[in-house]
Amino acid sequence: MYEIFANYRTEIIFLHVISAVVWVGGMIAMRFAAHNSFMSIESPLNRLERISHGLKRLFTIVTPFVIILIITAVIMAVGLGFREAAVDANHNVIDEYAMGLYNMVHIKEGIWMVMAINLAAMAIFRAQADKFLEKGDTRGAKTKLSRIGKYMVPINIVLGLVAIYMGVFLRNAY
Repeated sequence: MYEIFANYRTEIIFLHVISAVVWVGGMIAMRFAAHNSFMSIESPLNRLERISHGLKRLFTIVTPFVIILIITAVIMAVGLGFREAAVDANHNVIDEYAMGLYNMVHIKEGIWMVMAINLAAMAIFRAQADKFLEKGDTRGAKTKLSRIGKYMVPINIVLGLVAIYMGVFLRNAY
């Protein structure tokens, strides 16, 4: 992976950054722009159908970027040599600052993984909401969709912003 990163450093970093921008930016746009527009739809059934459709489109758009983000994160973590700068072959810490950076890399990767799991759960809830809507059960659909809008998307937005900040910090650390 060192060679891949050495040969395609700019492209890998670009793909990583643009993936984070699309994922987190998409959630911000959905929560703070589209959500308000959806709330102006008077018919509860139509509103829930539009919300579900909007989320489906968002998830379809961001899923490839989530995969790219995780792949590029691993390539960068290995390619930038965080581990080698922090520990020796016997796993002894050789540089405390480098070890802190290496730990931050793992924390950042963990954040993206939690976000990916949360995204998968949102997709499941959205699909369940669609099933409720097909049956005409707006209450069941609203329960599923409201979890996404009230809790799951905001959690991913906050986690995403923290991970982006950590990425900027790590980028400036070497």
